[in-house]
This record gives sequence, structure tokens and C-alpha cells, in this order.
Amino acid sequence: MPSSFADRLAEAVRRLGSPVVVGLDPRWEELPEALRSRRGNNYESKAAAYGIFCREVIDVVAPLVPAVKPQAAFFEELGPPGMTALAEVIAHAHARGLLVIVDGKRNDIGSTATAYARGYLGRGQSAWNADALTVSPYLGDDSLVPFVDVAHERGAGLFVLVKTSNPGGGMLQDIVSDGQPLYRRVAEHVEQLAAGAAGDCGYGSIGAVVGATYPAQLAELRAAMPHAWLLVPGYGSQGGTAADVAGGFDEGGLGAIVNNSRGILFAYRRPEYAERFGAVRWQAAAEAATLDMIAQLRAETRAGRLGQA
Repeated sequence: MPSSFADRLAEAVRRLGSPVVVGLDPRWEELPEALRSRRGNNYESKAAAYGIFCREVIDVVAPLVPAVKPQAAFFEELGPPGMTALAEVIAHAHARGLLVIVDGKRNDIGSTATAYARGYLGRGQSAWNADALTVSPYLGDDSLVPFVDVAHERGAGLFVLVKTSNPGGGMLQDIVSDGQPLYRRVAEHVEQLAAGAAGDCGYGSIGAVVGATYPAQLAELRAAMPHAWLLVPGYGSQGGTAADVAGGFDEGGLGAIVNNSRGILFAYRRPEYAERFGAVRWQAAAEAATLDMIAQLRAETRAGRLGQA
């Protein structure tokens, strides 16, 4: 198995011919009624339902995608039971052969940043066993250095927030400084970190979060960060389409992984799947939505070149 996160991700994406990441964002009100009705309304019961739900999603998507991305906030909301459920979900994903990107958007300085990094990063080397972690850069370079050092030491990965998918992100990210937007300055720094330790696949293990909802900037940032993996949120429920994410891929169809959370998790609520599967077969709806997304990306982006000679 390749030692760096970048190479492990590249191997999985190529092997499956799929750049899809399934975001694990369990929301109580949107869980299938069968799960909610047999559970109480306390933290322990909700956490148990989240664990069951996420593990069953993992079971149907594991043969199709290279990674899952649990959003820590939904588990943290439930306190200690939720965090126990998160640990169990991460372990189950690993058991099914998936890479795990913990979406925690952590950041701090000095020994505190080091503690976050040591706690999260490294399968079999940390408490949380994350293969990768999302981090914020807005406390400056010295806040990223501890995460980068631990990631390199343990063969783990980072995804640094560069151009996020939310509408309000531009308030800070688009501010022009020295003739260029702030997000471009962050991108330059990420590219330096990625290029400094690029793996066999040509990409480094320090990547960037760039939203599907800004397709022009996504293409711009692909060119600006030729050694950085791009984690692309915003597909599906936030409005991003396969055409919107096309600019994130390199000529061989590599270099970007596209996250879809609600559109897959709660596909049974979408009209195109509700009629076919209904709430009783919600896992089948999640599987179908994943297959449809993979097909769309293969048809409308360079991801269709994956696995070709």
C-alpha cells in the first residue's frame, strides 16, 4: 500500500474509477422513520441511530467510492454518546476499505494545534484514526505547521479551506490584497506545501477545499495548485453539478474528489428515488444516487478518463 495519503487516495480513485466522496452528515429530522420511531429522543438514542444509519450507508457505498467524510459537528452535537458513535463509524469505514476524511475544520496555534493534529491524524496512530482532516488557515502559517508536520510524519492528509462553497465565504476570501484575492494567497501557500512533498501520483498530501458553487474559481485554483488534491463540496443539495466541477480535474481525470452528503444520504426523500425505493429501501436509494453521481461525473468531466491507458 502506498505510504502517503495522496498516493493512497490516487490508488483508490483509479481502482474504482470514481472521485466521489460520501459526506456523513446525519440529521435527526431527515433519518428514515423506521430508525427514529424505535429510538428515544435523548442523546444516547439519537447517537445510536446515527451510528446505525452511517454504518448502513457505508455498507452500500464502500464498493463504489474511495472515501467518506464524516462531519464531526453532527456527532459533537450529541455530546459523549455522539463522539462514541463517530469513533464507531470511522472504524466501520476502515473495516470496509474506505479512507476517512474527518470534516472538523480545526485550527489553533502552538501546542494546541499539535494536540488537535496528534488526536485526529493517522490511522492506527491517533485516537480518532482519521486518514485526513479539514483545517482552517486563518490563524496563519504557524497554525498550519503543526498539522502539516504530523500529517507528513504519519502519512496522513490535510484539506485546507481555500474557496468554500457557502455564499458568505467571499466576505473574507475574496478581499483583494496586493492585487489578488485572499483565497489566491492561501492557494499559493497550499501549493507550496503540497509540492514540497509530492507523492508518486504527482500530488502532495496537503490539499485544498474548493467549492463546486464557484466553477470559474475552481478551474482557476486547479491551475494555481497543480500539486494539491482538491476536495470539492457543494455538489447536489447546494446546487453544484457535474459540469460545475469539471474544472477541478487534471487531464487524466485525477486531482479532485467531489463530496455529496444530503443528496446521497437522504436520496430516499428525493422524488426521483422516492417512487422507486420509498423510505423502507432507503439504503438502495443511497446506492442508486451514488451510482448516478459517478455516471454523471464520468460523462461530463475528465473523471471519465480514470483507468484508461
